[in-house]
Amino acid sequence: MKKIYLALMFAAGVLTSSCDMDKTPYGSLDDESAIQNVNDCERFRNGLYGSMRGLTTGSYVYNADLQVDLFHGTIDNSNRGGEFSNGLIYSSSGDITNYWGGLYSVINSANYLLERMDMMYAAGMLSESDMVKMKRYEAETRFVRAYCYYWLADHFCQTYSADKGAQEGLGLPIVTKYHPTGDITLYPGRSSQNDMWGFIESELNLAYDGLAAYEKVDASNLKPNAHYFSTNAVLALQARIALLKGDYSTAIQKAETVINTGKYPLAEIKDYVNMWTNDEGSEVIFRPFMDNTELGNSTGGTYLSIYLNSADYIPTYETLAMYDQKKDIRFKAYFNVWEITEGKVKAFVFTKYPGNEALKTGQQPNYVNMSKPFRTSELYLIVAEAAAATNDETKANKYLNDLRAKRIEGYEEAAYSGKGLVDAIREERKKELLGEGYRLSDLRRWNMGFERYADHPENPDINSIIVQLGVNMKYEAGDHRFVWPIPTDEMQNNPQLAGQQNPGY
Repeated sequence: MKKIYLALMFAAGVLTSSCDMDKTPYGSLDDESAIQNVNDCERFRNGLYGSMRGLTTGSYVYNADLQVDLFHGTIDNSNRGGEFSNGLIYSSSGDITNYWGGLYSVINSANYLLERMDMMYAAGMLSESDMVKMKRYEAETRFVRAYCYYWLADHFCQTYSADKGAQEGLGLPIVTKYHPTGDITLYPGRSSQNDMWGFIESELNLAYDGLAAYEKVDASNLKPNAHYFSTNAVLALQARIALLKGDYSTAIQKAETVINTGKYPLAEIKDYVNMWTNDEGSEVIFRPFMDNTELGNSTGGTYLSIYLNSADYIPTYETLAMYDQKKDIRFKAYFNVWEITEGKVKAFVFTKYPGNEALKTGQQPNYVNMSKPFRTSELYLIVAEAAAATNDETKANKYLNDLRAKRIEGYEEAAYSGKGLVDAIREERKKELLGEGYRLSDLRRWNMGFERYADHPENPDINSIIVQLGVNMKYEAGDHRFVWPIPTDEMQNNPQLAGQQNPGY
């Protein structure tokens, strides 16, 4: 895998403040001497947190949602995001290549740091206080490595199924050693899904154990809006992965463990908008640090113009119609009416990422918000879905109603059963996680297709500003584009990948 091995890519993942897929790795380091002591390890570990800012913002979040039924492209967008919005997903796409390479560059950074830490352990040069720090850094590094493999798996691999779990070539190439080489015979092929998910789960278990040990010394990160990983962040990712795999009992157990700590209560209705404007929310489990000198990528910038008179993507009518516009606080938080296309058309625009004023670098908005990759509301939805799948309708209804009560003024509890319960949970997930990058994965996991209807019956003027290529976009269940292709250059440079491209590409 040329992108993994040939370019000292740890410089990209570790020495920049974010992992913007549009930025090219720069600089070079002597990989024999870059890490010599605990301070060097801390510096590299801080770089991995910088990478997490990038991996949880910008196009790493929005492109998967642009691909499905949530948003229309407008004639203002100059084809920004057009490949995804218009269903033109190809293995030769520069975006696809950059995602793959970007994630593996961060993995390579983590591999390098873990190996250097192992050498320091073996040398017996660390004091007791140094060991406490190092074991924390190791746990955090393993979490980042696991997150990167999870993200790749969730975009580039088919939905897990036990009957195909042992089949080679359906997982990811698993790289755990920092070993730049031009010997193509040493490049790994794709693993089985069992091996891939097993590795991710093993890494998360080690991360959990290391962080649990550190939290006996310092539990300050067991709080909302923590800038550093905690055991609860690990549990949240474990719950998400368990749901992806259909391991419903584990999904419930991990999610409820975090919920039952009581440390991350669902945001109150009066506080919900503030969570998305000023990035402060009681339910945010982990929030990578940002200030206006250390920014992640702009997530809102793909939807909104800095001149406040255009929008690249706007919500579909069906997206808007999901919400009670008067009572659901999410409607207020996520949408506003602008005059767009140079003031010619009034339309609802997507304002979930309006830009935090504290993160501006000039007078114009940059639409940068702190990312919120793990929130309690997702855990409520995980428990609800997993409970419904295991016929525990009482629990499923409880978590669904509890979440709605924190989002809808005057909400009255409802009781669902059977398909009605499943459908209600799925719609609530769509409403709550809108624009957070989950929809493509959800539809694939549910084996559902979609159709992006063009019409805006309450405002027909909008129909004239929608990109026609994306009108009535439709994927049947199982469409090959629900899984992204392995990049062409990876297929060409790694002979072990022969015959392992995803179907349809």
